Amino acid sequence: MKGLLHTMTQFVSGSEGSVRFSIVTAVYNVASYLDDFIASVDAQTFSADRFEVIAVDDGSTDNSLAMLRAWQSRRPDLVTVLTKENGGQSTARNLGVEVARGEWVTFTDPDDVIEPDYLSEVDRFLVANQQTLMVATNRVMLNDATGEVTDNHPLRRQFAEGNVLRNLDHFPGRFHGSAPAAFFRTALLHQHGLRFDPQVRPNFEDGHLCCRYLLADDAPLVGFVATARYQYRKRQDSSSTLQQSLTNPDRYTKVLRNGYLALLRDSSAATGEAPEWLQTYVLYELSWYFSSQDLHAGAMTAASGAVAKEFHDLLGQIVEHLSDDLIASFSVRPLKRIWKEVLLHAYQPEPWHTPFAVVGPLDEEQQLVRVSYHFTGELPEEEFLGRGTALTPRHAKIRDISYHGRTLLQERIAWLPLRVLRLKLNGRYVDLRFSAPAFPVHTLPVSSVLRSLKPPPAQAAATRIRRSPQPLSGSDRLVARLAASWPARRLFGGSWVLMDRIHDADDSAEQLFRYLRRRRRSINAWFVVEEGTPDWKRLRSEGYRRVVAHGSLRWKLLMANCMHLVSSHADVPVMRPPAILSFTKPTWRFTFLQHGVIKDDLSGWLNAKPIDLFITSTQPEYESIAGDHSPYVFSSKETKLTGLPRFDRLREQGNRFGPADRDLLLITPTWRNWLLPSLTSGSQRRTLQLADFLATDYARNWLSLLESPELADAAARHGLTIGFLPHPNLQSVLAELTLPAHVKALSYDDNDVQELFARSALLVTDYSSIAFNAAYINRPTVYFQFDSDLVLNGGHVGRRGYFDYVRDGFGPVNYDVESAVESIVQSLKDGAAPSPEYQRRIDDTFPLRDGRCSERVVTEIQRLTRPASAKSAKVGGAGSVPAAASKAAGADRAKRQLRALRRTVGRWRSR
Repeated sequence: MKGLLHTMTQFVSGSEGSVRFSIVTAVYNVASYLDDFIASVDAQTFSADRFEVIAVDDGSTDNSLAMLRAWQSRRPDLVTVLTKENGGQSTARNLGVEVARGEWVTFTDPDDVIEPDYLSEVDRFLVANQQTLMVATNRVMLNDATGEVTDNHPLRRQFAEGNVLRNLDHFPGRFHGSAPAAFFRTALLHQHGLRFDPQVRPNFEDGHLCCRYLLADDAPLVGFVATARYQYRKRQDSSSTLQQSLTNPDRYTKVLRNGYLALLRDSSAATGEAPEWLQTYVLYELSWYFSSQDLHAGAMTAASGAVAKEFHDLLGQIVEHLSDDLIASFSVRPLKRIWKEVLLHAYQPEPWHTPFAVVGPLDEEQQLVRVSYHFTGELPEEEFLGRGTALTPRHAKIRDISYHGRTLLQERIAWLPLRVLRLKLNGRYVDLRFSAPAFPVHTLPVSSVLRSLKPPPAQAAATRIRRSPQPLSGSDRLVARLAASWPARRLFGGSWVLMDRIHDADDSAEQLFRYLRRRRRSINAWFVVEEGTPDWKRLRSEGYRRVVAHGSLRWKLLMANCMHLVSSHADVPVMRPPAILSFTKPTWRFTFLQHGVIKDDLSGWLNAKPIDLFITSTQPEYESIAGDHSPYVFSSKETKLTGLPRFDRLREQGNRFGPADRDLLLITPTWRNWLLPSLTSGSQRRTLQLADFLATDYARNWLSLLESPELADAAARHGLTIGFLPHPNLQSVLAELTLPAHVKALSYDDNDVQELFARSALLVTDYSSIAFNAAYINRPTVYFQFDSDLVLNGGHVGRRGYFDYVRDGFGPVNYDVESAVESIVQSLKDGAAPSPEYQRRIDDTFPLRDGRCSERVVTEIQRLTRPASAKSAKVGGAGSVPAAASKAAGADRAKRQLRALRRTVGRWRSR
């Protein structure tokens, strides 16, 4: 091998007539990207007679082959086009290798872009480093939607030192596994018979070839060429091989078995232990299996049932080949402590628990403190001690930590009385810490040493001191002074702020606000919504003066002084509004009223949120959040079963409309995470373009249902209007949609939504919790779930939870338009009430419908600020009249003084 490599180094850039580089590109249905790729190759500054392009069309059905032929006709000396039946990327690349004439070969993807000096930079490096075995080029990210190029690839730190040659055996934190951004010696590929393995797909065939190629040599010398930039396209439509792989079962079976495990076993057999660089690379790959599951949106997986079992069996075998030290100190990309604990302990037969427990947070008002630790196997024998005596947790649970269909770790959570604490697990004291200790670090990059130990220049140090904490702007200083003033504190101190969304209301927060102003006026309650919106105008026209415009100065003073923030939504703009964080640190207690009954697993989204009170409406929902072996961190301390405030009014509305008064067939689908752009900072609005919407399977399926002649006939026979009420996130396209004449478009702004439910003879939805609203007032439901495999496996928001639509749902479940229409027609024939089976499910779900949900919620909010040992306050009552009158008089004085203070501020600003 070394002799062959020595001979190869004689071929340098100056050798006239030789082909230095072969670009092999496997092409399949990428016509929309080919122009960019071709232009980037044509723009290369490297001599065109020193490289070649071999484009292998893998049976494209779009215009890709014609575009390649045209390129070949224009550049016959540069481009060779091969064709084959569709067989996958690996077989197309392998065909290209067979005819490659270059000394070096690379496998550029046809939807990506190489920068003009790409080949020149690689050549310059190879001339200077002739012993190089492989070249790794610097991947940067190309945003498909905007064309913006950003240097934020997860492995960008591999190129932080510039252009360097590294022996991976001496630098185990380095590796390279991207064949499109790599250059291989063509002769070595042929000598060792190395080709892409079709059995390693959909996502690791590149890494598999790269690793086998490096393992074939005694010295894995890789040139990291930072100046050769490869633009990797992040497709907007999520259609790339890598992006699609999360839902492919082979990612969880073949890739582990034929890729990671085979490499580790083969290299261990040869040397006794897999090289550290290979272990590090495998750990990097495994980290994506964990992080993909921690996303609250788009947490897709195909690992369930038999696939999940095989995945975990293979992962257990892989872990046997990974060093504990490498797992503990891995830092190539963020690897959460919990993931490291899984790899270190979840696949071992012996039970384990952390040798410490984390103490915190503290609930000072309830005089409770949280203690938690992780374990595998059975719950350890535990003793909580305070001053030598046993302490009984006021609230406790076991949280299951699951990945890809299996519980791998568990967390013990206990809320204890605030005492001197000690904890024994299995008879031995454990450390009590306020945060988990860091794992050991065995490798320190130079950059880390310099950042931590190098004394900063005096000027820079002084600058950092001055800027920490960051000073307030002039306007923020004024707001902070106003918020701390006596009038603001008198008017807003101890207040309850209620809001639904920033830009709309008519949900549980509004209903609770109405209840408070009607029945509990001694509570200093205010409602927040954006000024000028339909709901703002509606509430103000009804005489509610305590409606505050979101974003206004008054809103800032209110938020800075409130005791409770109560909302049906838990989005960041609601819970942590940037305009408030800019001048103060919030101290409010947050009550999550919920937008509906939770039936899916939303723990990945909600667990990190500071929720003090979590409202639930059904016993199964409550158990799924607060019960043992649920995935949520919330216990019985935070979680209460009260019912949603909006259910009180829904019950009244439902009773208003008897069977003869129900004139709607209401079709109300929820949204999909992949349909919409991300939220902008501080906003809850998302804007969807009509053309993008109409191109989706979502639009095609729902519009096909609405256009059904059978559906129109059935509605007409029963005297019903078909109403289409899409989710608020989709309302932006509603006005532009061309709907059939027999369908009426309905918006949330122009309708009393609860009245729409009450008027419905039948509700049609997909996965929306709106079905619980219909069930609450005994309205029949039909489910239409054409994309259930994607949605229920984590493609939308959350993952499959305790609620099974077929087993627990309130109506028949359908997976195509034809069966959905059939179920709707049959349900209308069956009459106004749900069938006996579905009625039984409804009654089991809502055994108590008494109109007192708001009352119970208020009681629980009040308990948040009382010591846990205090007796519960009596439900109901508006407080003493004299006290309420005195508070109102004081509030009036505070308003007058606040107006005077605001006038003073106005004069300050005008100076």
